Amino acid sequence: MHQSVLFSAALALTVRAAQPGALEPVAAPLRDLTWGQLNFLHTTDSHGWLAGHLLEPQYSADWGDYISFSKHLRKHADDKGVDLLLVDTGDRIEGNGLFDASSPKGLFQYDIYREQDVDLICIGNHELYQAYSADRELNTTVPNFKDKYIASNLDVIDPKTGERVPLAQRYKKFTTKNQGIDIVAFGFLFDFTGNANNSFVQKAEDTIKEQWFQDAIKEKVDAFVVIGHVGLRMPEFKTIFTAIRKENWDTPILFFGGHAHVRDARKFDSKSIAMASGRYFETIGWMSADGIKAKPDSIQGDLSTAIAGPKFTRRYMDNNLYGMHYHSGTNASSFDTKQGKRVSKMISRARKALDLDQKFGCAPKTLWMSRAKYPSENSIFSWIENEVFPGIIKHPKRKDKARLGIMNTGGIRFDIFKGPFTRDSTFIVSPFTSGFNYIPDVPYSIAKKIITLLNGADKIFAEAGRETKFLTIPQQMFTAEEEAKFETDVEAPTPPKQEPESDYDYLELRSIGDDNRDLPLTEGYTTVDDIGKDGDDTVHKAIEFNTVPNCIQSKIGFPKDGSDPETVDLVFLDFVQPWIVIALKFSGGTQGAEDVQKYMDGTFTYKLSEWIAENWKGKC
Repeated sequence: MHQSVLFSAALALTVRAAQPGALEPVAAPLRDLTWGQLNFLHTTDSHGWLAGHLLEPQYSADWGDYISFSKHLRKHADDKGVDLLLVDTGDRIEGNGLFDASSPKGLFQYDIYREQDVDLICIGNHELYQAYSADRELNTTVPNFKDKYIASNLDVIDPKTGERVPLAQRYKKFTTKNQGIDIVAFGFLFDFTGNANNSFVQKAEDTIKEQWFQDAIKEKVDAFVVIGHVGLRMPEFKTIFTAIRKENWDTPILFFGGHAHVRDARKFDSKSIAMASGRYFETIGWMSADGIKAKPDSIQGDLSTAIAGPKFTRRYMDNNLYGMHYHSGTNASSFDTKQGKRVSKMISRARKALDLDQKFGCAPKTLWMSRAKYPSENSIFSWIENEVFPGIIKHPKRKDKARLGIMNTGGIRFDIFKGPFTRDSTFIVSPFTSGFNYIPDVPYSIAKKIITLLNGADKIFAEAGRETKFLTIPQQMFTAEEEAKFETDVEAPTPPKQEPESDYDYLELRSIGDDNRDLPLTEGYTTVDDIGKDGDDTVHKAIEFNTVPNCIQSKIGFPKDGSDPETVDLVFLDFVQPWIVIALKFSGGTQGAEDVQKYMDGTFTYKLSEWIAENWKGKC
């Protein structure tokens, strides 16, 4: 323990953040990576954050740093005679100015991302919302990664021929270079239905019935690897696991997921493991598997490891240079590679070309999505509800009309930090292109019921084919409790009770202020998954996360005497419209989809930036 802490303290004297303006990372106690025969680095849901987090020091490494880090670890793998594979499970776009601020979108993103030597890659749902981004996957990302791209349940329309074709190969069979491990890999997307009409997602339960899949799982290999843009608590991975197990009762199966924006791990049985590695390039996942193949002469250990069956480990690494230096055995003078430095410069030039540091205003305080309770003065949702919506929801010809403004909490994707609010910040907080629609003159006796239904009548909407979990933030969509709904014979898993294995575990159990107070703990993830509570590489002080509703609502232009208006304009983000129409009908309303009109020009993101420019003036 002391060696790790001292090493981190020494790094504190030398490490700098990669991007200009990024905060310098803070030293913290670290847990080691455990190496096995087969090892993985995993990214998911990066959403364009290739520059790292400029205002959060614990996540301030950029894509160039990750390239340097992975090169050092590949050399370690070669020196040890083991294998290292890099995996990415989608949602690489939408959510940061580096992607969203250019025209066309992704002008710089695709070239920067391709610099990383990813071994297995698949698509996410965000690559499919818009037809042009689906085309970019087919015509740019797939050619960039060639046979490393897998699309097991996705077809697209080829814009050159007009024909429906698989986006990429359905599966891949290969042998690792050092250990000679034979692998069959699949790449899935969850059962997504919100895709543009130039793409076709096949349900996992139907894909596993395809002859090519049945043939693939009959292959005699050392391991199956399933990458997918799938939450670990969603049903798709369990469906795929069950299908593979019918043909291979003891072959190790390794799953890499995403979509839920959480650090998570679970096991389907003793010879399988599934991992999800967070969001927004905050996290780099690490997985190792030992005992995959009996080859004792090429790895430290003995034959008993292989005979006993596979042993898995996982780590969730904070994306910063301190951790990268520590885990790679480098320092500030030996860490950077030529390619890594070049890519960091590519990112800097792109940010400058896009003017992402252009200041719109100065946030007077930090506003949290879930680290502050809702409602409260520090909640970003309370701020929108009480300040932003009353200032922007104004119809040019109906300003005097009482109105309700509704949006889903999933329309906000990140916190606002005290200080400069920039062009980049607008896309980080709200990357979507949603505008405002409305239904005029809805009886208030009916309209006032809408928000209650949106936040509490899950069964009603599910029966109508519109589950309300898709309205909220990703972290709340698929929890262990949600998983239990899919698997009635399985209780929501409880992490095993463990005795502390090291002094680091005591750090997580103690309260700040005892005899270990001299160790520098920063606030951050303290993950508890089905494997245990030792997954995070960095020991943090726990953060309180609070649940938020599916939707929020503002009352605007109501009578000053406190009375209720007879009718209101029901205003909402266009994404929420299907749920609004269902709620109106259930509430006894006579208006429906045919009565929906455009409320005003401009997206929510644009209107938000206008409000900030007007209301958050001054110097930071």
